Amino acid sequence: MSAPLIILVIVLLATVAYYLGRSRAHAVTSGNISALHSLPGYHGVYVAMWAAIPALLVLAAWLIIGPRLAEWYLVSALPDSQIAGMTQAQMNLLVTDVKNLATGNISSRTPDPALLQAAEGYANALTISNAAMVVVVLTLAVVGITLGRSKIAPDMRARNQVERIFQVIMVAASSIAVLTTIGIVASLIFEAARFFTKVPWYEFLFGLQWSPQMALRAEQVGASGAFGAVPIFAGTFLITIIAMSVAVPIGLFSAIYMSEYASPRVRGIAKPALEVLAGVPTVVYGFFAALTVAPMFRGFGDSIGLDVSSESALAAGMVMGIMIIPFVSSLSDDVMNAVPQTLRDGAYALGATKSETIKQVILPAALPGIVGAVLLAVSRAIGETMIVVMAAGLASNLTANPLEAVTTVTVQIVTLLVGDQEFDSAKTLAAFALGLVLFVVTLTLNVFALSIVRKYREKYD
Repeated sequence: MSAPLIILVIVLLATVAYYLGRSRAHAVTSGNISALHSLPGYHGVYVAMWAAIPALLVLAAWLIIGPRLAEWYLVSALPDSQIAGMTQAQMNLLVTDVKNLATGNISSRTPDPALLQAAEGYANALTISNAAMVVVVLTLAVVGITLGRSKIAPDMRARNQVERIFQVIMVAASSIAVLTTIGIVASLIFEAARFFTKVPWYEFLFGLQWSPQMALRAEQVGASGAFGAVPIFAGTFLITIIAMSVAVPIGLFSAIYMSEYASPRVRGIAKPALEVLAGVPTVVYGFFAALTVAPMFRGFGDSIGLDVSSESALAAGMVMGIMIIPFVSSLSDDVMNAVPQTLRDGAYALGATKSETIKQVILPAALPGIVGAVLLAVSRAIGETMIVVMAAGLASNLTANPLEAVTTVTVQIVTLLVGDQEFDSAKTLAAFALGLVLFVVTLTLNVFALSIVRKYREKYD
């Protein structure tokens, strides 16, 4: 039985446990609900938790530990003569081959009787482990139903216990989010520190040449490697500025129109139509930029005597700006609609026109939300990869000319992590250094924006 099917059975048992708990709560008071400390629904949820939570925890632990125990059994079953003198990498490859044989996949070597026997033992171990898991988990769920139902009494504080369990679950969920963030930052710092042992940090942060081609052989030429990240970040900010120059005015004006001028019928059509842009895959925008926008800019440039590259920052930034318009327009529209109508009525009562009310009352009052929408759009622009790859290219040019080809941090991260380069080489580790610097820059921008939001929120609250 697969894990999703087991989870489905546990959910069904928990549903049955809920109704058993409710009926038991009615039974212990002979139908007099007022004699209960908590409502019957809380007793049902209490029994359902006894059925589901222990079973799910054991299932999760089994899914983590079971395959490891089966792998340990596999290694112990291999003949000593076959694994003697193997490195860890060779051992991992051998274990993978045995697993492939056990599951019917393609193996990288011709199987001998010892490997076939080990594969059969591994498959049997997995079968036994899965069968034991099903029995233990479902038995635990049934025992949980019985135990939880037996605890129901008129004076039982079911509501307090259910709320306490939900509080623990929410704290655990919050902890997972915080620990995940800490793990991401720690992995970036650890791998970036390894990179800076190979390349000086000042060369990375202030270098003006980016060519991360490391030599694979001692006699190889033309691959010494240059890790100056200034061109990468310059290209990132250039494309982001172009994109925001398109998205912020159009998105903000669209939000003002939909919030203050459009009729409900027009707004009901215009807003969903505008939000459709957010659902278009980025690869489609990339095709549009590469096949339509970039050739159009190049042809227009040729007609007026400008040298426009076939892959330019302008084409990528313009299309990226179109893509992130919904982030600005939709969020800004929601924020402006949330401004109290009393502020508008007060401005009209003082003789302000509609445009004056928008400029002097609504936009200042909605400024924190608008700044948040712009920040979200900036983060989306900085993290975009597909459009830049297809429309701006991979060239790391240090230029402020939007008509030339540039690249961004995210594109270089993808490029560095693709291929057969060793994972501990400076070329691969440079991706983590780029990610760490981008994280610090984004965090600094967010802190600065939050300070602005806090200042104006104090003013208009």
